[in-house]
Amino acid sequence: MPHFIKQEHELETRLDKWMYFIRHFEDFHNILEIFKDDVFIKAFGKAEIAKFSEEKRHNYEQSLKNYRDLKGFIYTAFEDEQIQRTLEIVRKGKLMGLSTDDLIKLTALINDQIDGL
Repeated sequence: MPHFIKQEHELETRLDKWMYFIRHFEDFHNILEIFKDDVFIKAFGKAEIAKFSEEKRHNYEQSLKNYRDLKGFIYTAFEDEQIQRTLEIVRKGKLMGLSTDDLIKLTALINDQIDGL
């Protein structure tokens, strides 16, 4: 980027901002006012990670993996619980004599799923 010489006050377009960001991001100590939108905030976050040492980056990635694994486990457990509740509603509804159409409206299941219970 040696040919990009615009100063901060001269930036007009998003491309200008990206070029400025790429050329100067190692010099930034905090996010400049012109970069206060989501895209640039995320880019600053990624740039900070890129500066990590190999050990720190490994620890960060392991922590992120652990977080995602736990989040997936919790989501799956919640989803399983919701399925079990829905099936229980269908069973009770059938015992009460509700029609398949009514059970479909209550649970958003399809006819084949309800008939199989």
